[in-house]
Amino acid sequence: MNDISAGVRHAKVFIRASKTQTNKIVLKLSKKYNMPHLFSPLTIRGVEFKNRIAVSPMCEYSSEDGFASNWHLVHLGSRAVGGAALVITEATAVSPEGRISAGDLGIWKDEHIAELEKITAFIHEHGSVAGIQLAHAGRKGSHQVPWAGGKQVSLLSGGWQTVAPSAVAFTEAEEKPLELDQQGIARVIEDFKQATYRAIKAGFKVIEIHAAHGYLLHEFLSPLSNQRTDEYGGSFENRIRLLLEIADTVRKAWPQQNPLFVRISATDWTPGGWTAEDSVKLAGILKERGVDLVDCSSGGNVASAKIPVGPGYQVQFAEAIKKQTGILAGAVGMITEPKQADEIIQSGKADIVLLAREMLRDPYFPLRAAHVLGHEVKWPLQYERAKW
Repeated sequence: MNDISAGVRHAKVFIRASKTQTNKIVLKLSKKYNMPHLFSPLTIRGVEFKNRIAVSPMCEYSSEDGFASNWHLVHLGSRAVGGAALVITEATAVSPEGRISAGDLGIWKDEHIAELEKITAFIHEHGSVAGIQLAHAGRKGSHQVPWAGGKQVSLLSGGWQTVAPSAVAFTEAEEKPLELDQQGIARVIEDFKQATYRAIKAGFKVIEIHAAHGYLLHEFLSPLSNQRTDEYGGSFENRIRLLLEIADTVRKAWPQQNPLFVRISATDWTPGGWTAEDSVKLAGILKERGVDLVDCSSGGNVASAKIPVGPGYQVQFAEAIKKQTGILAGAVGMITEPKQADEIIQSGKADIVLLAREMLRDPYFPLRAAHVLGHEVKWPLQYERAKW
């Protein structure tokens, strides 16, 4: 080996060692000065989260008539066993017509409560917090489950009438939704209210209102899908009106000690649509209305949108909302590595990270992340003999 190659090799070793040493120093400093990191606790209202890792809502399309099944118990329960601080159900329909598919989880009738209560009890037994995402699919409802093709199911084929702010279909190939009238809007608000009461009975401690991904509340927010001329359309103030009314209704019905989140799509990624600036403005208003955290996703309302997907590509929206409004923010979007997640928290870009696909690949990501980052965390007694 010549002197140059030997020098390069030693330099690489030194750089690796320096990075390791730097990580150790950062960890020690964060502990010494009580700086937030991925495994620091977070208290919101009267609920404490043991770390900053949440299981993001992910549709399982495995319900019949909206009922939770053994699949949901094992799927959600295993993420609690895996160490996540917050486990949020998939989008849970507040009405039958609010489902994306016939396989969606539901909370539109009292009979749904008992099975959900089993799940929340298991999650809480293992030190995590159970959350539920309340949702209405709007014009994106009445579809096949993804593995059956995911196409819209027509009324003639056993589907249901979809509703939206305006009679504008998501794609040209789909049937137009029915434009909601005043009575229909009032019914949607009441559906969210009754779903909140059922969530209380089922034992949930966090509610997230789904106002993202092109579903009903996002459809009202975006001028691309909302072409109304009444008090629910036109201006920014009018387009956010339904979300604010639902947030007010849910907050009033929801116990004051329990956190309320709202998930938004921070941008439509399309000219003339909902923008990141709109999201910052909305977040400030939501904070004043008693919303505790904004979960910052993006897209979903325009089928042809070009989205620059990449690691952490949506973290920028959480950072902007947190820094410009002071509300707590959740970051999502291709967060897959422990150090990546930790950096988001330590740098103040977000207050929690919500993991989706990575949690499907690895239900025990929090336990692995603690090991990688050098944090001591409690493992389930049944699993302790496998601890690193």
